[in-house]
Amino acid sequence: MKLVYSYYVLDIVHKGHLKMMENAKAIAGEDGKLIVGILTDEAVMEKKTKPILSFDERFDLANAIKYVDLVVAQETYSPLPNVKKIKPDILMESSSHTDEAIVEAREVMESIGGKVIVIPYFPSQSSSTIKNLIIKNNKK
Repeated sequence: MKLVYSYYVLDIVHKGHLKMMENAKAIAGEDGKLIVGILTDEAVMEKKTKPILSFDERFDLANAIKYVDLVVAQETYSPLPNVKKIKPDILMESSSHTDEAIVEAREVMESIGGKVIVIPYFPSQSSSTIKNLIIKNNKK
């Protein structure tokens, strides 16, 4: 059984999230499991502003998505503490993350016999972009 780990803020759920989860589940395979980490508010605020939705709401949303087999809290912006505990076969990463973070993730995954798959980041499918559009449209 293949374990795939993917992680999200999930403040505004959009098609980009769903496609990423669908692809991650496909990579896990029929008998595999997709484990989704949801960043706590504190973890998000290491790099971004506090989410609008509460952690519990975001956690429940992730649990409701059909591709997801298990949801866990991610206490840091980096997935590596969870990865070291869970030891997935595959860590899904976004091309929006720094090269240094991806290199470090690859080193950790290789040390546990796994690998990293980097998926493209599409700015048009971004919670930040959606939030900015809402703000812009409310100013009119």
